[in-house]
Amino acid sequence: MILLAPAVLILLMRWVDPPVSAYMVRAHFQTEQADNGPTIFYRWADLDSIAACMPLAAVSAEDQTFPKHHGFVWAAIGDALADNAQGGTIRGASTISQQTAKNLFLWPAKSYVRKAIEAYLTVWIEVLWPKRRIIEVYLNIAQFGERVFGVGAAADRLFGVQASQLSEGQCARLAAVLPNPVKYSAASPGPYVQGQSAWILRQMRQLGNGYLRPMLGR
Repeated sequence: MILLAPAVLILLMRWVDPPVSAYMVRAHFQTEQADNGPTIFYRWADLDSIAACMPLAAVSAEDQTFPKHHGFVWAAIGDALADNAQGGTIRGASTISQQTAKNLFLWPAKSYVRKAIEAYLTVWIEVLWPKRRIIEVYLNIAQFGERVFGVGAAADRLFGVQASQLSEGQCARLAAVLPNPVKYSAASPGPYVQGQSAWILRQMRQLGNGYLRPMLGR
């Protein structure tokens, strides 16, 4: 029964928006408050109220086979395992589905134990959620800046706009900082973010605006 408890929670979250994620809780307790302001910034935005360029930018940057796979890209996992065996450093090969499981329920430390739990949760997420729901939750719990979680809060705090008003360039910059949103800034992009944003924009144009339409229904 204990093993099935995550499945029940994941099934509930197919319809109920998660109020918080494990990563948000971690950021809350790591933040030293100098005033009475919030420790984290988080605002849920339904997928239909997010600019269409944002899902495309995230998929272009993080997981271009997202509409087609069932949670895992086995070739990438094999390559990562081979690299890890040779170099001793654990390298990930995470899909958006895996990142959603990690961000929502787990912790950031790299270990095979955590990866195994992540894989178990990913299976349930792929079984119980449609792809549309996975990308919606992912965009709402991903970290886009220091203490900034979700594209709704990121659009407001970093660009002063609603999530629906994000431009292609802003979407690309948000996607560019996903690997390390504390180190990199979407609001004041340095050379790395500028270069990554340009690459992401090229990928978005190659995939085309209709690439995610069958999955998103828009």
